[in-house]
Amino acid sequence: MAFKKFFPGVLLVACAAAILGFVAIDDPIGKIQQQLAKWADTNPVEKAYLHLDKPYYAAGDDIWFKAYVTSDSYHELTTLSGVLNVDLTDATGTIKQSLKLQLDKGTAAGDFALPDTLHAGVYHLRAYTNYMRNAGSEYFFDTEISIINTISNANTVTTGKSIPAKAVPSGAIVANPSLQFFPEGGSMIVGLDCNMAFKAIGPTGLGLDVSGIVSNNQGKQVATFKSGHLGMGVFRFVPMPSETYTAAITYADGTKATVSLPHASETGYALAITDADAQNLSVKITTARATMQQYPNRVLSLVGQSAGKVYYAGRSTPGSREFTAIVPKSKFPAGIVQFTLFTDSGEPLNERLVFINRPQLKLSLAADKLTSAPQQKVKLNLNALSGDKPALGSFSVSVIDESRVPVNEDSENNILASLLLTSDLKGYIEKPAYYFNHPGDKARTDLDVLMLTQGYRRFEWKSIMQDKFAPVAFQPETALQVSGTITTPGGKPVANAKVQLIDIDNATYQIDTLTDAHGRFAFTGLAFEDSIRLIIQARTEKNKRDVVITFDSIAPPATIAGHAAPILVSISDSLSVYATSSKQLYDMQRRYGVGNHVISLREVIIREKKIALKHSANLNGPGNADQVLLAKDLRNYGCAFLSDCLQGRLLGVIFRNGIPYSTRGFGPMQVILDGMYVDGSFLNSINYNDIAAIEVLRSGFSTSIYGGRAANGVIVITTKRGDENDNTYDGPVAGRGIKPYYPKGYLKARTFYSPQYDQPKVNKQLADLRSTIYWNPFVITDAQGKASFEYFNAGGKGTYRVVIEGIDTDGNLGRQVYRYKVE
Repeated sequence: MAFKKFFPGVLLVACAAAILGFVAIDDPIGKIQQQLAKWADTNPVEKAYLHLDKPYYAAGDDIWFKAYVTSDSYHELTTLSGVLNVDLTDATGTIKQSLKLQLDKGTAAGDFALPDTLHAGVYHLRAYTNYMRNAGSEYFFDTEISIINTISNANTVTTGKSIPAKAVPSGAIVANPSLQFFPEGGSMIVGLDCNMAFKAIGPTGLGLDVSGIVSNNQGKQVATFKSGHLGMGVFRFVPMPSETYTAAITYADGTKATVSLPHASETGYALAITDADAQNLSVKITTARATMQQYPNRVLSLVGQSAGKVYYAGRSTPGSREFTAIVPKSKFPAGIVQFTLFTDSGEPLNERLVFINRPQLKLSLAADKLTSAPQQKVKLNLNALSGDKPALGSFSVSVIDESRVPVNEDSENNILASLLLTSDLKGYIEKPAYYFNHPGDKARTDLDVLMLTQGYRRFEWKSIMQDKFAPVAFQPETALQVSGTITTPGGKPVANAKVQLIDIDNATYQIDTLTDAHGRFAFTGLAFEDSIRLIIQARTEKNKRDVVITFDSIAPPATIAGHAAPILVSISDSLSVYATSSKQLYDMQRRYGVGNHVISLREVIIREKKIALKHSANLNGPGNADQVLLAKDLRNYGCAFLSDCLQGRLLGVIFRNGIPYSTRGFGPMQVILDGMYVDGSFLNSINYNDIAAIEVLRSGFSTSIYGGRAANGVIVITTKRGDENDNTYDGPVAGRGIKPYYPKGYLKARTFYSPQYDQPKVNKQLADLRSTIYWNPFVITDAQGKASFEYFNAGGKGTYRVVIEGIDTDGNLGRQVYRYKVE
């Protein structure tokens, strides 16, 4: 893992402005730092993100995406994994399509072709490396997308709003509205001022507006509250001795309820963190009186960490009941920082999440021309800066016509929201892009309330401090591999067995290996495309075939908790607009016979399969025979004479002294070699290795064209000419010591079609109906931070929306939205 931004100097010199007692230390608390370093070394954090070409789709569309996989707290593109899995699942979690992508420096591009028979509904795209499975499905990239079907059910769509991508904070979707309270730092202490955060969720698992009054057990009102964003909010009050508190609440729909607040403790500590200013955090820690009397000289330690790396550590001076510190935000990477308060023995007491919103890449787009017209070529120039320096990075760009694809930007996929926020939280986050789309005090305050109501659990402190690290069950995949075990029929491992991998479609591709002492074998470092067909052969050290081959099988990850049965609702306004344009495109594609569409046909019965042969002299046409043997059928016979190879293998043919006779008339058959009529005795002078095909003609229909010379049938022999593809494996595919294997390979990537209107063959009617105007997953800035790309507008007028996202070589993230008019 890269530590260049961690050492030296990150581990702190807490600000000299500490008032009353938080003392900065150069060496973070030894035990805590040591244990976290152990965890971070064995559990580096990987994250995945997919940039999609548009926010929703129709059956028959293509989902185009660019994958970014990062590691470490500074989000540098990963060098740990080389393979990314991407699944398209329906609302119940059933995998509909699955892809494997080969990562190149942490990035890859791919697409899903959606059949037009796909049911309308809300689907999920999830992306993960094999290594990410150690952290659990909650930390996969998972985004919800709506897919409509304008052909089969255009008026309704299955919604997943009751099926959040991740479990809601309460752990399950609730039957009725509910309200939860979260004291800041986890503790509500008697007599100490408390920030009480709250979150209300409805039956769908989404935020619900709520207001209420807090009263004590004598019925006296002590506070009021009202949600500010998506059912969340915060209020202050001071819990008093011997008092309990309840909240009389009213939901937006008028539903009323009463909820008890957490019980206030006589002992413990209160941890409060606020913004001191734009550059600093203000930390305040207060000790309960009873605790101060019990531990008058206790030294407390505060640790701020991200992804297992400590960026701040400070300790209190003995005897101080209340102490504060000013902590510079510049110490931390962008994203979520976990502050934890510890006793002097290393016991965790309080916890507070803080979001550090540091400047990322500054991306700017500019067009060569100030005006744009339908079907006009557009050239856009990208300039990427990190601070005031050019940024060398990898980017992806999507251009859509907003008149056809209206966008709710707060509900949209977003690289900043994904990699900086949702990837570190277990609970479902509603509209995470909102916090990044609205710079200003309100969104910043709302984000801090989210930190108060959301949990961070990549590890448990108790396990970390006791050296109880979860085993790394899933190793990083740097490439594809085929692995398994060779055993005897009784289950005993076979050591030093020879294992051979053969490509069925290209038998020249073969690899050998030996099993280890436990009978294990592995072919590593493989790279093959999807749908490959393999044969695995195994023999013992003494070349015996009585072995059993068992392949390693990794089940797909479990679906994420919180999924529920879908419900049907009306299509939203934005989807209605898209449905209309999608139907127009579908009708036009069907008219011209293009697109990813199914055409219903009447029943077709295949009565026979004809074999097309090169260079055959068969007068009926190559392969039009009663029986055909190819070179691969003769490969393993190993006979001295051709007649011996064919004896008993040609239907209705027997051989006497090497001459073929028909069992029908018992006369000698006519042999034709590469178009020349030869005597039957010539057959054994032919080397069977030189034969490309043997065609047997016995029926009257097939022999009539040859006249009287074919009265007893014809054998047409075609020899090899050197241009045959004879690399296909045709040995046994099952039996002792042999087993077929069809692993999933890499996606064979396609290229997005961007029509060139200046070419006369372009179907302009069809091109004008595009909703995704342009998609390019491979925009690379140079050393000056510059790149450019060009495409053609479609034929309609409207507002075009350009979204560019990406990462530079230092892990800085970038996103920019640019709009222009087509008039």
